[in-house]
Amino acid sequence: MLKNQDHRVAVAPMMDWTDRHCRFFHRQLTGRALLYTEMVVADAVIHGARERLLGFDDVEHPVALQLGGSDPAKLAEAARIGEAFGYDEINLNVGCPSDRVQSGTFGACLMKTPVLVAECVAAMKAAVKIPVTVKCRIGVDDQDPEPALDTLADGVLAAGADALWVHARKAWLEGLSPKENREIPPLDYERVYRLKARKPNEFIGINGGIQSLGEVSAHLGHVDGAMLGRAAYHTPGILTGVDAAFYGEAVAAFDYAALIDAMGGYAARHIERGGRLGHITRHMVGLFHGLPGARRFRQILSTDANKPGAGPEVLKNAFAAINFAAAEAEAA
Repeated sequence: MLKNQDHRVAVAPMMDWTDRHCRFFHRQLTGRALLYTEMVVADAVIHGARERLLGFDDVEHPVALQLGGSDPAKLAEAARIGEAFGYDEINLNVGCPSDRVQSGTFGACLMKTPVLVAECVAAMKAAVKIPVTVKCRIGVDDQDPEPALDTLADGVLAAGADALWVHARKAWLEGLSPKENREIPPLDYERVYRLKARKPNEFIGINGGIQSLGEVSAHLGHVDGAMLGRAAYHTPGILTGVDAAFYGEAVAAFDYAALIDAMGGYAARHIERGGRLGHITRHMVGLFHGLPGARRFRQILSTDANKPGAGPEVLKNAFAAINFAAAEAEAA
């Protein structure tokens, strides 16, 4: 079991969003929250371009690699590769409802085969020394979430899973798009709370629709961990309060100028390696959500950062649009 205090707050794995640039950015905002990669398919890890798929900056720690797959041997091999790359945790995706995932017989459809999921966990646990965790839904399609989640949880925890993160919605594999599956099935936090009550000695974390640090705090009264997903991506400034609120760090005014300098230096290194500024700034457009000048900040990053030859100076120009004095005056 994970130490409750270590991973009590996490940023959820999000396809097309939580790439290495996003994680580097988020790590500037919180030094303690657990970060997750996008899901990477086990076959791609074994046979693909590993540095491109798995490479990350040391500053990202603690960082977990999320794998997709349903073959225990392949997942074990991919987990070994991830451990060798330096990841702090390996997570198995049993929650993604996309068509591509279903066609590969992994993701949320694995809720229907809990014995196989347990076999995958056991194989991964035998292959690595770092924690192996699972992220799932409360059920899929017409499953009753009471027995479905209990059966899945019992199996993976008995197989040695160090934590179970539960997205507190069903996934509908027929009739709903992946986007709709993140919004339409109703949230059922109480179902996850009941699982934790039944498994008091296991790490149970919750995910789904959590919008604020206040909501994180409320959930932590019932479970061991809480994951911020789209709220952390669209309004990343909320992450600046995580370390003080949940890890005992001293409360201090966040140094946004230092953040922009750090991201500018990171961007310069990325550009030197052949990358583009837009690869990084696309994750930053919501940073100053709600502050005077935020609209102009977004405009500059959405346009100038994607022009040929754009460099770190674009970040500084965008940052200059933020009127902190006006924000302080409004708050007074």
